[in-house]
Amino acid sequence: MEGLEEVLAEEISALGGKEITPGIRAVSFRGDKGMVYRANYRLRTAIRIFRQINAFNFSNLDDFFIKCLKIKWEQFMKLNDTFVVQSTVMQSALFKNSMYASLKLKDAIADRFRQKTGSRPSVDTAEPDVIFHIHISGQNCIISLDSSGESLHKRGYRQSQGDAPLNEVLAAGMILLSGWKGNCDFMDPMCGSGTLPIEAALIAKNIPPGKFRKSFAFMNWSDFEPELFEKIKGETTLSEFTHHIYASDILTKNVLSAKTNARNARVFNLISFDVSDFAKVEMKSEKSVIMMNPPYGERIRHDNLEHLYQMIGERLKHHFTGHSAWILSASPEMLQKIGLRPSEKHRLYNGAMECSFQKYELFVGKRKQLVIKRKLNKKG
Repeated sequence: MEGLEEVLAEEISALGGKEITPGIRAVSFRGDKGMVYRANYRLRTAIRIFRQINAFNFSNLDDFFIKCLKIKWEQFMKLNDTFVVQSTVMQSALFKNSMYASLKLKDAIADRFRQKTGSRPSVDTAEPDVIFHIHISGQNCIISLDSSGESLHKRGYRQSQGDAPLNEVLAAGMILLSGWKGNCDFMDPMCGSGTLPIEAALIAKNIPPGKFRKSFAFMNWSDFEPELFEKIKGETTLSEFTHHIYASDILTKNVLSAKTNARNARVFNLISFDVSDFAKVEMKSEKSVIMMNPPYGERIRHDNLEHLYQMIGERLKHHFTGHSAWILSASPEMLQKIGLRPSEKHRLYNGAMECSFQKYELFVGKRKQLVIKRKLNKKG
């Protein structure tokens, strides 16, 4: 996910990945079969894990087809396996769309099996046994196996959602970007269906994000090792969490949805839920990380967005001194209405919407005084 590449790279490194290279909306790395399983089960900010099986340059469509035909597809699937080809195409004069690229590779796979066995495997776009992914950039082609299947943001705990639920991968990335790892209280006063507080609870307790998924695509591979996967699932040790997570929302239906999802994620006992307007929410402790994703006029209509953002700024400034706040919004104009100077800014994407994720340090007095105090502390 764009904006979270460095966060993902750090996660991969912590799991033992090698030769890690962050790119744009992607991070490449090397690892063994166990690392494929581990990455799917434990990475919080990955959407999919691809295992590269071939890469080549091609000069024309015939050259592309011949090189695809030479790949030993029988090493990656059996004749009775169903398959599907998914594609992304960028800056290609030969492939005008991804559908055509998928079709050409599908035909090459079918022809290879027909040459070897006299029969061809079937395509199943709904529930395929094997998923191939082809990435074409100009005249360069990378072919991979999709080891994840459904997007990894589908953790398996979301049963109920609000009007504009936050993507689980984005939520986890926001929390990791903030540096919060359960070392103080966490508060989301506009929790919606509970994605931020639930992901915070999973992080605080070191619960793997893949724990609640029923399946991954690699479980259909011919070389899948169930014993190895079970061993990897048993590697995780739960962390102690001695602080609190607070989640509230002005709408009762949102809080009910959040509670349902928290129960499914088995973190209900870690989160304190409340139906309340942020205009009336009070400080629960001396120090916490406050994180929110307020409406910004795209997916959710708000009668008076300007008033809402002004209220957020006033509440933070006068009622939450000593805390830090992080706000995600796609509206630069509304962020200005908060009336506080951010100490950090990160560009993230909520779906197709470009957003700014901003940190506000809430302190008594002027910002200049805080900066001077910090410099003196460092010298001391």
